[in-house]
Amino acid sequence: MKILITTECYRPTINGVVTSVVNLQNELEKQGHDVRILTLSLDTSSFEQNGVTYIGSVAALYPGVRTALRVHRKELRSLLQWKPDVIHSQCEFSTFRMARYLAQKLKVPIVHTYHTVYEDYTHYFSPSRTWGRAAVAWFSRYILNHVQCVVAPTEKVHHLLTSYGVPTDIQIVPTGVDLIQFQHKRSFERRSLLRNQLGLTDNDLVLISVGRLAKEKNVEEVLRFTASYLHQGVKLLIVGDGPYRETLEQYAKELNLGDSIVFAGMVQPHEVGDYYQLGDVFVSASNSETQGLTYIEAMASGVPVLCRQDDCLKGVVDTGVNGWQYESFEQFQAAMNDILQNRDKLSEFGRQASLKALSKYSSSAFAESIEQIYMRAITSYQPASSRLWLPASTKAAIK
Repeated sequence: MKILITTECYRPTINGVVTSVVNLQNELEKQGHDVRILTLSLDTSSFEQNGVTYIGSVAALYPGVRTALRVHRKELRSLLQWKPDVIHSQCEFSTFRMARYLAQKLKVPIVHTYHTVYEDYTHYFSPSRTWGRAAVAWFSRYILNHVQCVVAPTEKVHHLLTSYGVPTDIQIVPTGVDLIQFQHKRSFERRSLLRNQLGLTDNDLVLISVGRLAKEKNVEEVLRFTASYLHQGVKLLIVGDGPYRETLEQYAKELNLGDSIVFAGMVQPHEVGDYYQLGDVFVSASNSETQGLTYIEAMASGVPVLCRQDDCLKGVVDTGVNGWQYESFEQFQAAMNDILQNRDKLSEFGRQASLKALSKYSSSAFAESIEQIYMRAITSYQPASSRLWLPASTKAAIK
């Protein structure tokens, strides 16, 4: 099969979407498929390199996001000549417009993965969450009416899209993770050396957070809860960078966290596995996740999870087995007490976390499921113009 994956961002950018795309690309190529990527370049120049078509772009509204101001038909000619059998879009903006253009010209289906819960980003464009949600629902229906099938990474996303009245076939497929780099157990010496370089001792109980530092990730809650609980020997390690880092560093000073918090900044992709294993417990307060790749990476690394309860973690983080989910500071506090009073339990929790991650989230199983979706989409392809769209309320009335 010839498969074109369209995505707003690609390597060297590091985020959940890029990780998902790269893992899928690698696994599909292992299966013998011909895969190409269409993405935006980091400046206004367009070019092709190593099977990747980069389209010139400019900075957009959200920090770190870029947009192409037109479809760039001339630059897409080589992809038209290549004639992919299916297009798998990963974003809903510039590259989706290009995916639609190519699909219409070639009469091939679009499969789309819905990665982002845009309701959690409405503060960037709307003072009203109610209006923002209505706008997101309309936008999602409009975009997804142009695709053959939607891939929802979790039940949470499936439920959200159904509530929007999205008319398209929706399939739940957990995003696969290349778990090999996280499975390898680092030596005590390597772990001790890295901890010491960051000002952490072997006796510290290290809570680790990994990911992009943005407002919607709710890292403030992790800082606030850690400061409220503040216990000698408990340290918080923040790995990652982003537009909200300075705000978080200032907030940590206001909370008087002092030496109890370390901002490690961005680390190289091949080092991420090392850093997960510096932690005793992975922490997150985010409710904006659609797939929670960092949770899976932490668990694969043998690190139990302490996180705010979220629908995307149903069947993933089991309280009292491989981690803890909380809804209040009191529950966070109870979990921390449990951890400190029974530190010997962490090893078993970590083992259970690793088993769960390996059994459900391998990148090879993910690619096999996606391959089946491609084949069904090609077999049952209908042009978007021939698919009747009706609001959910109208469908209910017809039934």
